Amino acid sequence: MSDTVTVVTNGVRLHCALEGKTAGTTLVLINSLGSDLRLWDQLVSRLGGRWRVIRYDQRGQGHSETPPGPYHLRDHVCDLAGLLAQLEVERPVLLGLSVGGLIAMDFVCQFPGRAQALVLSDTAPRIGAPEGWTERIDGIRQHGMTEMAAGIIGRWVTAAYAQRRPADYEFLRQMLLQSPLEGYLATCAVLRDADLHAGLPQLAVPTLVICGAEDLSTPPAQMRALANTLPQARFAMIEGAAHLPCFEQPAAVAAALESFGQDMIHGQ
Repeated sequence: MSDTVTVVTNGVRLHCALEGKTAGTTLVLINSLGSDLRLWDQLVSRLGGRWRVIRYDQRGQGHSETPPGPYHLRDHVCDLAGLLAQLEVERPVLLGLSVGGLIAMDFVCQFPGRAQALVLSDTAPRIGAPEGWTERIDGIRQHGMTEMAAGIIGRWVTAAYAQRRPADYEFLRQMLLQSPLEGYLATCAVLRDADLHAGLPQLAVPTLVICGAEDLSTPPAQMRALANTLPQARFAMIEGAAHLPCFEQPAAVAAALESFGQDMIHGQ
């Protein structure tokens, strides 16, 4: 059962969904660029009864408010901090996908002790090169999102999945096209500017690093190197997935979370 709420934090209205247990460990799901909280539907349905789950649309995405851009990573981090305070959540596990991973990592850097653990899915301290994000911003402004969508979604899931599940591929395409354009571009600026390499030693919490085996945006070698850098991290490869393993292979991601929850959160 899901409760949908609107929380005003850091001056921005955020659309949230609350599910699962009302007590115990809280798992906060932080979206990738151009998506909304529906991205997690198949994963949430497979998580069982272990977690209280909070998922939300970031500023400029989904049904949350789109303030003028550009945005900065710290804007998203302060949004998350305010959201957790209003929902009275202490020491959650943060699962961040792509830009959501940057938000989760910087949250731990800025608010030491406020997160119990991290799950970093298909993310990196710096994602791509600044000039690549500038080109994407300029390309979308010049040509529109509809023309650019195929190239973007082509990195989200594998070609085999797109052929096998055309309706799901179309769902992703529509989710991207429905994403507020100015919010998308403002968050591209976050990805253009963010570099968290200097903060990695501060991420001294139990961490699960997940990567789709066919991810071209944050490749497995990069993700494995991230796991090797962090003080308390383990690495999980998700076969048959690209940049969105929670969507493409939700059962495998749920299994990795279950193992992580048993071993590193609930007490080894």
